[in-house]
Amino acid sequence: MTAETKSSDTRVLIVIPAFNEAGRIRQVIADLRRHVPEMDIAVIDDGSLDATAAIAAGAGAIVLSLPFNLGIGGALQTGYIYAAHHNYDLAVQFDGDGQHRADQIRELIAPILAGRADMSIGSRMMGKGDYHFPLMRRIGSWLIGLITRIVTGRRISDPTSGFRGTGRRAIEFFSRNYPQAYLDSAEITVWVLRQGMTVEETPVEMHPAEHSSIGSLLGVIHAVRVCLALIIDRMEKKFPEGPPAQMPRKEG
Repeated sequence: MTAETKSSDTRVLIVIPAFNEAGRIRQVIADLRRHVPEMDIAVIDDGSLDATAAIAAGAGAIVLSLPFNLGIGGALQTGYIYAAHHNYDLAVQFDGDGQHRADQIRELIAPILAGRADMSIGSRMMGKGDYHFPLMRRIGSWLIGLITRIVTGRRISDPTSGFRGTGRRAIEFFSRNYPQAYLDSAEITVWVLRQGMTVEETPVEMHPAEHSSIGSLLGVIHAVRVCLALIIDRMEKKFPEGPPAQMPRKEG
């Protein structure tokens, strides 16, 4: 069965974490509807103080509203829980600020549809487009990539990319385990590889980010913190992929 044939039978959920994105979310959803109309869209309203949830609902998206701001990790895990419980075959992480491009989604998920990968990472560093990293961000990304290679043996060209596709095994895993700390995208790559899942990078084009969390000296310091977290992850036990076993009831 070809990837094209398989894709027509595959249920895909686009997961968009959003915090105070009222000014952008309508256009993001409209762009997705134009390029991938067959895919469902779930906006995770991460405790927004503006009209993000109402605008997303009005645009036809599934809206999951969190009672307060959990951060990117909590928002994404909420999306994966929804995807797992509603039996989606594939999920796509997609930013609500307009950085990710809807016309790149089919290329991103192709390795998963072809059965080659459990997770596909959209890479800005593989020669497609002319995305420019500021110096400090490039340093932070390089450092995280170096540590990722040391702890996993895999070279990831764009370890901080949040534009990712995940297959069913990864969806189930992320619904139970997802990093809640800074720069989750780097940590989940290590977690996925340690579970024995397959990861493939796909060249994609993206729009420049208006605000980058690692585009300054402070961001590089945060990148160092992420590297320490990756090293600690490597020393810890692998996560169980299934639900925890129930303890036997005590009699009497």
